[in-house]
Amino acid sequence: MDMFDRISNDIKEAMKAQDKVKLATLRNVKKVFLEAKTAPGANDTLTDDAALKIMQKLVKQGKDSAAIYAAQGRPDLEGDELAQVAVLETYLPKQMSAEELGEALKAIIAEVGAEGPKDMGKVMGVATKKLAGLAEGRAISAKVKELLG
Repeated sequence: MDMFDRISNDIKEAMKAQDKVKLATLRNVKKVFLEAKTAPGANDTLTDDAALKIMQKLVKQGKDSAAIYAAQGRPDLEGDELAQVAVLETYLPKQMSAEELGEALKAIIAEVGAEGPKDMGKVMGVATKKLAGLAEGRAISAKVKELLG
């Protein structure tokens, strides 16, 4: 079952369970998926890789929104965003721990032969491809800076 069908099935389950947060979140995801499927050049298809990237983007947007709400003193809206992020994260692959990320990046740094901060671009290019879906870009970038600096 591809990601689109899984989301559609889970919408039905959320309706039956009367889980309003999950239902609203998944309806939004399905809307974004449909927009991607009907975009010019998409040929009415959505690969699981593309769906995964969309889900990661939605998680990042939700976390950013929650941070803004927290800064503005709106814990009610922050909680809503974080609840939606929690639903979305159940569809993403398990994220790497800080230790696992560090080990993976040390291997990548050795692989590309990076020696200092000037080689960050080379490391990031390889790391973002190899670790796609397993770690956030911010976390990768911060760890690479730490290791090369």
